[in-house]
Amino acid sequence: MILRGFRYKLVPAPEQEALFRQFAGVCRLVYNLALEQRQVWGRSHRIGYIQQAVDLTRLRAEYDWIAAVSQTCQQQALRDLDKAFANFFKGVARYPTSRCKGVNDSFRFQGREVNVKRLNGKWSAVRLPKIGWVKFRDTRPMRGTLKNVTVSVDALGWHISFAREIEHDAAANTRPSVGIDRGVVNTLALSTGEQMSMPRSLEAIEQRKRRVQKVVARRKRGSKRWAKALRRVARLSARISRIRKDWHHKTSLDIACRFGTVVLEDLKINNMTASGRGTMAEPGRNVRQKAGLNRSILNQGWFGFETILAYKLAERGGTLEKVDPAYTSQQCSQCDCIDKRSRESQARFVCIDCGYVEHADTNAALNILRRNTAFMRVEESFGFPMKRELPIGNPRPSGWGRC
Repeated sequence: MILRGFRYKLVPAPEQEALFRQFAGVCRLVYNLALEQRQVWGRSHRIGYIQQAVDLTRLRAEYDWIAAVSQTCQQQALRDLDKAFANFFKGVARYPTSRCKGVNDSFRFQGREVNVKRLNGKWSAVRLPKIGWVKFRDTRPMRGTLKNVTVSVDALGWHISFAREIEHDAAANTRPSVGIDRGVVNTLALSTGEQMSMPRSLEAIEQRKRRVQKVVARRKRGSKRWAKALRRVARLSARISRIRKDWHHKTSLDIACRFGTVVLEDLKINNMTASGRGTMAEPGRNVRQKAGLNRSILNQGWFGFETILAYKLAERGGTLEKVDPAYTSQQCSQCDCIDKRSRESQARFVCIDCGYVEHADTNAALNILRRNTAFMRVEESFGFPMKRELPIGNPRPSGWGRC
């Protein structure tokens, strides 16, 4: 069984949009009240979901404007909080924080409460409890059993997501393996020699976004013109995000259909994109350059691509492997010689030992692929320096390499 989400653009009437905001606001309030209750009384009274669900029933009986919102949505907010605390105590997430207006504007129904009907070739409608039938643009068919439905808003409007459970048995995947090097100039470089980059349209939208951000800086904070310019920035950011995500989905699907095993570097992206400002005692160097590099890395969406690729591979019986990234860009994929002088430029790699010439990103992708093979794992077990303890220098071939 696999879980998949089907997301569509909603077209609510003005009164329905007002109800959407009311539902999101009340669910956000219930979540924050429950969080405060746990912070104050949770440790001494062992408050959990069951006790807070009972308190929610009393709250709904006392306030009509809370009772006007579907109880299921409010219970789902309590379940979200309970799961957030469970993840915190497991050590896989941070301590839960309050939900904010404009950031956490969403609410969720159970699947059994929702009905969907087809209107024509392009439009469908969904019936939501206490809201009614709402039209949405039906861009692709749904399959599987409906589990829950989430309504959310962003800078481009309201959207609905159907979470469905699909029966699926992945067949054995016998396709070849590939190594992928993630970069800034070339988003992806495959060991087959292919290079893939983000759409060029993103650069134009980024330039428009920077111009609008300068307009925001000139406006008086809190004014109507300031808010209008801020909404333009939000719309452009949302458009960039959607283009990037669309490219991630299409590229990862292409890779998952052609290869059975994909090998990536085990990158610590949070550490790579940390600020270079330093402290008052030890200020950082090249702070603006580091900020530009961080922005370029985050614009590529490396982690998002990895997440999408992982589930697409699993759906087709493939696997995603990670290897140590140390010296993959300095090591020759033919003779294993490691020297930073071999990397002549961002794009050109010329081994100073054997003279091997290749695109630098492709050479790194070949090293990433080799580090996941059984042969290279045997080399590591014999003490071949492939981990982070590699010495800086130019070791000669030891007889275990390819030369």
